[in-house]
Amino acid sequence: MPTGMGRGPPFLYTPDNRCAILAHIMSAKQIKAKQYSPYLTFERDTWKQFAANALLTLTEDELAKLRGQNEPVSLQEVADFYLPLSRLLNLYVNASQDLHQVTGRFLNNPVPKVPYIIGIAGSVAVGKSTTSRILRALLSRWPNHNHVEIVTTDGFLYPSDVLEERDLMSRKGFPESFNTRELIQFLSDLKAGKPNLKIPIYSHRVYDILPNKFKTINQPDIIIVEGLNVLQNSINPNDSASTVFVSDFFDFSIYVDAKTDDIKAWFLQRFMSFRERDRHSPELFFHRFRDMTDKEALAYALDIWHNINEANLNENILPFRERAKCILKKAADHSVERVLLRKL
Repeated sequence: MPTGMGRGPPFLYTPDNRCAILAHIMSAKQIKAKQYSPYLTFERDTWKQFAANALLTLTEDELAKLRGQNEPVSLQEVADFYLPLSRLLNLYVNASQDLHQVTGRFLNNPVPKVPYIIGIAGSVAVGKSTTSRILRALLSRWPNHNHVEIVTTDGFLYPSDVLEERDLMSRKGFPESFNTRELIQFLSDLKAGKPNLKIPIYSHRVYDILPNKFKTINQPDIIIVEGLNVLQNSINPNDSASTVFVSDFFDFSIYVDAKTDDIKAWFLQRFMSFRERDRHSPELFFHRFRDMTDKEALAYALDIWHNINEANLNENILPFRERAKCILKKAADHSVERVLLRKL
């Protein structure tokens, strides 16, 4: 019979002890994986201490305007998780600004103002937009970088008529539904210090790009780029072909993470909430579902989740989670429960 050799007496593989031996091997693998994790993991009690002497000046009324649909973020959660993260980013931004000044002095040439770019990735309905808005509010209150902007990659989706022409409406949110070339050009112009950059505006209320509507980005101190696939560095996770990717322009990146079943529940809840909200507004996208029964609407939403959002999550979002410098782990109640910070 085969034996497993190591220090001490060999393991003898028999039908009776095979499960125990396999469990031992799996345990050893888990310990090794944990030992060599590229991340430091912080629970709430430890992480909140990193806020140091930073004061939370955000009020309950202000936070109410930042929350997303069905996202019950509390001021205590902001103080415990988001405030320390904003302090860390404040230190990073200040160091980056100092580096640009040093480079300018070395080159004897003023360096154009370049924003610090933060990428925020994650699934549909996981809370990326709320995270972005809270961080913007907190970061704008630190000295030296009070001009903070948010750009969502939804603005770089192809308009619905283009998606329909290319038979991509059922792939909306997948990488091929975005004008990635235009997005990369925008980020390149940002890093070149160009002023007054215009980008398209996407409306979730009408589910399309707004024609002839643009947002102007004029040399912010910090810009938060929020989107589904912003950490992706290949069309295929196993493809290492060299090219330029959106994440190449990030100075820091965050992945908002949760269990897939929890995200599904949040998506279904949000869908039903939007349907009710837009019931009496014919010009809005979710109005079209008003005549469905709750059971029919839920079945429709579940089909969208499985065929589009979950597929996109598994193919194009989740495989690149570990490229983020920070992972925010959320619990079933939508609250952040731990922070993973990549080791330097």
